[in-house]
Amino acid sequence: MDFLGNVSIASMLFMASAALCAGFIDAIAGGGGLIQLPALLIGLPQSATVQVLGTNKLSSIFGTSAAAFMYRKRARVDLFLTLSMAAAALVGSMSGAALASQIPTKAMRPMVFLLLIAVGIYTWRKPVLGHVEQMRHALPRRRLIAILVGAGMGFYDGIFGPGTGTFLILVLVVVLGYEFLSASAIAKVVNVATNAGAIFIFGIHGVILWKIGLLLGIANITGGALGARVAMRGGSVFIRKVFLVVTALLIVKVGIDTITYW
Repeated sequence: MDFLGNVSIASMLFMASAALCAGFIDAIAGGGGLIQLPALLIGLPQSATVQVLGTNKLSSIFGTSAAAFMYRKRARVDLFLTLSMAAAALVGSMSGAALASQIPTKAMRPMVFLLLIAVGIYTWRKPVLGHVEQMRHALPRRRLIAILVGAGMGFYDGIFGPGTGTFLILVLVVVLGYEFLSASAIAKVVNVATNAGAIFIFGIHGVILWKIGLLLGIANITGGALGARVAMRGGSVFIRKVFLVVTALLIVKVGIDTITYW
């Protein structure tokens, strides 16, 4: 595999396995980066961090796209709201990615850590949260909120990223009143947009390992399709359980990073 440079077959298989698992988990409740990004950092030790981040985004967009396509069969959502939120997220992600090298992100870790704890406690204390769709706000206000949230979460994903899908799902459930299944469907479309925005900026700067990213994308798209299928069969009750597990893992990961960097 000379076209992969100094990346061994064993490293590619390791990263591909991680990409498949990441796509599966991300399609259900977000948080796939918990698996894929560390695997890429291990499998590409001689690559710059920004190259790993760009390659991770390229691979991830395949899984999120597959999941978004699968969800459309079951989840009935406001198409205008979804696409408007995704468009705002695309712009936000491009802005965040463009500023990623100029703004120190270590100061964000404690805040994200505390927010994740709050998300976990809130969801755990409300056992029926997101089981049934109970839409909130008049339609124009709901769409405006979605656009603002999309822009903010897109910027966050472009500049930092951990827990983006998890935060998106919670906002859609708590603030707008979607059930977990519909929230996951919308979140996947928005995640496609945030990944696309970041890929555009990283691509302009030439920091994406395209061949590796595309190969890992095949594994990621397989995991994303399988994860969406499992989520649709399990419904909102199942997604909520996975959401809590992913949130707990994110708390541990971001907590360790916070301690390390501070």
